[in-house]
Amino acid sequence: MDLENQKRVKDFAEQYGPENVVVLLGAAEGEASGLAAETVTNGDPTFAGPLTGVQLGLKVYHVCEPEIKQEFDAAVYEEQVSMMEMVLDVDDIVQEMTAIREQFCKY
Repeated sequence: MDLENQKRVKDFAEQYGPENVVVLLGAAEGEASGLAAETVTNGDPTFAGPLTGVQLGLKVYHVCEPEIKQEFDAAVYEEQVSMMEMVLDVDDIVQEMTAIREQFCKY
């Protein structure tokens, strides 16, 4: 997650309260999703950005996770995500995201 997005997430958490913020990711790999998820829950593991040492504990999901997918209008999901979903390792992404949530999410 780039430094500007880290700042945005941190600002939203401060403005609205971390219990009211959900981060939705769309990275193409489980590892990349996990790194971004860890950043918004446990702090920036690269020690380079505004979330270094900041444990927000935010809820974080990937757009392809079943519980998020069902929240979308089916036609919109089909148009915007389904083509990419066909080439993703969705099981790996779900496994990575679940592990991060279980370990670091507070809300």
